[in-house]
Amino acid sequence: QVPLVESGGGLVQAGGSLTLSCVGSGSTLSMIDIGWYRQVPGMVREWVATIGSSGVINYVGFAMGRFTVSRDNAKNTVYLQMNDLKPEDTAVYYCRPMTGGPWGQGTQVTVSS
Repeated sequence: QVPLVESGGGLVQAGGSLTLSCVGSGSTLSMIDIGWYRQVPGMVREWVATIGSSGVINYVGFAMGRFTVSRDNAKNTVYLQMNDLKPEDTAVYYCRPMTGGPWGQGTQVTVSS
C-alpha cells in the first residue's frame, strides 16, 4: 500500500494561515474516508479531522472554527486549510485513510509567536 503524500507546511506567524495538501497516487481519495493527524515530537499522534467519502466532515475540538477540510476529486487531493494558527499548532501533520495503512513523511508546520 502506498502512503499518501503531504505537503504545504512551513513557518508562519501566529494568526497566519496555511493550506496543507494530501495527494494519493495509489488510491482514489474520493472513495475513502481520509483523516488528518498531527504529532509533536515526544507526544502521541492526535487526530485532527476527517472527510468521509460521503462528504461528512468531523473535527477535533481545537480545529473547529479554524481548520477546514476539503477535497478536489479531479486532483485526487484532500486539503486542510488552517487559519488563525497558534504556536501550539506546531507539529508534523499527516494524512491517512481512516482504515489505516502506512504513514507518510508528513509536513512540518511551525507557528511562531
